[in-house]
Amino acid sequence: QVQLVESGGGLVQAGGSLRLSCAASGRTFSTYVMGWFRQAPGKEREFVVGMSWSGGIYYADSVKGRFTISRDNAKNTVYLQMNSLKSEDTAVYYCAGRFGSTVYYTPTRYNYWGQGTQVTVSS
Repeated sequence: QVQLVESGGGLVQAGGSLRLSCAASGRTFSTYVMGWFRQAPGKEREFVVGMSWSGGIYYADSVKGRFTISRDNAKNTVYLQMNSLKSEDTAVYYCAGRFGSTVYYTPTRYNYWGQGTQVTVSS
């Protein structure tokens, strides 16, 4: 069983930055695909970025060039650096993990989820 705990959300002005962290339990973290999803009120959960254990990274078009994912396998932690934030980035952000090597864009492909952290960008 893998447990994921996010932190780092908050309120920021448009154009600002935030860094989210996701700490994972489990000895096999390094073999997991890790991803970030977000869900705004009244909308479906959407893919933001995913990273395979081999280093392959895939970003949603809406965040390309602004967000950066990274992982520290020694600390069992994945990060999401968010720069140039826009009001449309406001959402609850979720960390997700799945065992395997493929980064999927569909939330149902992920087995493990964090509790979510709120990111609010004021314009």
